[in-house]
Amino acid sequence: MRHLRLPVRLTRIGMAAENLVRCFWPVWTIGFLCLAPLMMGWQDLLPLAVVWVFAVIAGLALLAALVWGLRHFQMPTTTAALARVDAAMPGRPIAAVADVQAIGASDPASIAVWQAHVARMAARTQSARAVEPDLRIADRDPYGLRFIAVLFFVTALLFGSFLRVASVGDIVTGSSAAVASGPVWEGWIEPPAYTGRPSIYLNDIPAGPLQVPAGSRLTLRVYGDTGGIALIEDVSGGDAVTTRLGDGQQQFEILYSGTLVLDGENGRRWRVTAVADAPPVVALTDPITADAMGEMSQPFRASDDYGIESGTATITLDLAAVDRVFGLATEPDPIDPLVLDLPMPFTGDRSEFDAFLVENLSEHPLANLPVTLQLAVTDATGQTATTAPEPLILPGRRFFQPFARAVIEQRRDLMWSRDNSRRVRQILRAISHRPDDIFTSEAMYLRLRTIIRQIDTNIGAGMDAEAQAEIVTALWDLAIQLEDGRLADARERLRRAQERLAEAMRNGASDAEIAELMQELREATDDYMRMLAEQAEPGDGTDQPDSSENSMEMSMSDLQAMMDRIEELMQQGRMAEAQALMEELNRLMENMRVAQGEGGGDGPSTPGQRSMQDLAETLRNQQDLSDEAFRELQDNFDQGQQGQQPGQPQGQQGQAGPQDGQQDQGDAQGQDGQGTGADDQRSLDQRQQALRQELQRQRDGLPNLPGAAGEAARDSLDQAEGAMEGAEQALRGGDLAEAIDRQAEALDALRNGMRALGQAMAEGQPGAAGQQGEQGEAAGRATPGQRDPLGRDTGNTGQMGSDQNLLGGLDINRRAAELLDEIRRRSAEQDRPALERDYLRRLLGQF
Repeated sequence: MRHLRLPVRLTRIGMAAENLVRCFWPVWTIGFLCLAPLMMGWQDLLPLAVVWVFAVIAGLALLAALVWGLRHFQMPTTTAALARVDAAMPGRPIAAVADVQAIGASDPASIAVWQAHVARMAARTQSARAVEPDLRIADRDPYGLRFIAVLFFVTALLFGSFLRVASVGDIVTGSSAAVASGPVWEGWIEPPAYTGRPSIYLNDIPAGPLQVPAGSRLTLRVYGDTGGIALIEDVSGGDAVTTRLGDGQQQFEILYSGTLVLDGENGRRWRVTAVADAPPVVALTDPITADAMGEMSQPFRASDDYGIESGTATITLDLAAVDRVFGLATEPDPIDPLVLDLPMPFTGDRSEFDAFLVENLSEHPLANLPVTLQLAVTDATGQTATTAPEPLILPGRRFFQPFARAVIEQRRDLMWSRDNSRRVRQILRAISHRPDDIFTSEAMYLRLRTIIRQIDTNIGAGMDAEAQAEIVTALWDLAIQLEDGRLADARERLRRAQERLAEAMRNGASDAEIAELMQELREATDDYMRMLAEQAEPGDGTDQPDSSENSMEMSMSDLQAMMDRIEELMQQGRMAEAQALMEELNRLMENMRVAQGEGGGDGPSTPGQRSMQDLAETLRNQQDLSDEAFRELQDNFDQGQQGQQPGQPQGQQGQAGPQDGQQDQGDAQGQDGQGTGADDQRSLDQRQQALRQELQRQRDGLPNLPGAAGEAARDSLDQAEGAMEGAEQALRGGDLAEAIDRQAEALDALRNGMRALGQAMAEGQPGAAGQQGEQGEAAGRATPGQRDPLGRDTGNTGQMGSDQNLLGGLDINRRAAELLDEIRRRSAEQDRPALERDYLRRLLGQF
């Protein structure tokens, strides 16, 4: 059968390969293990005796492995190959074709069946294929010695050379061969560590130009005949020097460009260029800026060929530019220059970077005085670059209260010179002559009198630096108290009025009490707004944020409308909603800033804008409710850990069982705050129900918003309503964790709905914001004072989201990183409740 010749021949070759691998794998394993150290040059480093012992052992091992392989190797026969091919096919058709019928040879029917079987088997042999050899020898090499040998050999290929094996011949032939081949040299050039460059192996560098950093260290070694190679160089000292190289090594630094010659056997010549380290560069990129609190920011740029190591900023008094009037007319005491460290990148490349020098020097003697600013940077070699002295007024805190400004001016004069102490004392006495017109509290007046007595005492005894520093600190603290004190008093009165009103909401109050407390709140609010207006920054056009981007427009009529709504809700008994609106008013007052010269009417808003405002209020109320549910979850868990009885649910310690005639929630809240945990649960679910009903009313009152954005707004509000209903059910069942999750879904859906509503209003569709007979306002026009759920101005289009800085000028990335770090830290504290840590991890998962 000719068609079987090729498969059988290929199978036989594969079987021969199997036998070769199985019998001679020790030979090539030992061969690789012997070649690896020779290629690495170990024979040149080890003593001659060790090399001979290694050679003898390696030779005997190779001989033994070869003999063992020859004894066990057998060339496979054609019959064995044919049997393997036959065994690889089902039914062994080759053997079947060669078989002879044993029984039924005289029966025609049996003969016919046998012939049919043979014909079928013969047809099956047409599909014969060569059998792949099995070259695996894991059973013979269970420890993987062959892989270790291959690893050594590959390592030698990467870091060694076949040429080094030739040195074995020198060892065999003796020292005469070594002398004939001449001495062997090796050389390295190591650049300075600060450059970060790798070492240069001179044996691999051809003769010709060679460029290295100045200060690189050159090392040369010679093996063999001493004195056979001469070194000629003028790169270490500038003058040509000739040195005969012997055993050991020669080292020197490359300081100058010149010639490096190895004269002798296998010598080379290089033209070396020593590249000097370039000096650094530093420059101010923009003028200095500062805020009202005195924090300055000076941008700068620095660069170097290998990297900046450090930098300083030196601030020196520019005495020639000082207006020498009043207390500054006196000759100043010596004021040492102020030296600040420049910020350097913690990670990354320092070869070129931009940074900001941020400091608050309001309390320094040079604050608000003419100074010169000079930056200096230093590289690794000690080279320094400086900027030209930049004249400027060193920023300090700005004071707007007149008496505070006067105190700060006298503080400056006292720091300028101790000789001004008598003048400072007289002026402080003069401006405090009638304290009733200046001081809002007796404590401030007594504090000033104490400072004046300190100055009197030190004038008589001689004012030293320590006494001067003490008085200067006291004057600064007094000025801060004067600047912030009146506003703080007004804010404290407003806080007390809010607390009294909140207590009335919790305990229940009559209509007369509500009216009295609301009147107190209105008066405190008016006083606080008046203090804000008095201490607002002058409207000179400088340091004023753009009101359309960074401020919230809200008139007194808006505040009065909120307080009227709070009073109405309390009279109706809707304490939960009144409390939520009260908290919103408190947040508005805390963030309030009065801007001057801003006009604007309180004209009616369009239906779309009113819907946006109502949804924003619902979003804030839902966020407050979610925060309160989370706080209650923490309280319940803490109570459960401290006093939980076996078999008693968390959060129910001390709860009375159901009794006949149990009071409703309003009665429970009126019993001097003695409500149980179950009362709080009912309060939360009722507030959630009220929010859901309010959202349903707002959804039904949405104006006609055609298009995909309007449809998306309705769908999102439907999802928010469904999530609120789920939260309400979870609160009724006491499952606070589930309620918090559903409230988070409602918050997300509300934000999506407001975003879609703002988009629909901004698309300029008539009727999106100005339908139902509203005239005089274009569609989508923003209402003054309107904000999105994050507190940002909606802009002129009414669209949610803007380019406004969320933190009002702070570093958003830094603040976000701080918040995330704090959440991560709390989520990793094992002593916190598991429910709280799970909640924090879910927060991290969203960001």
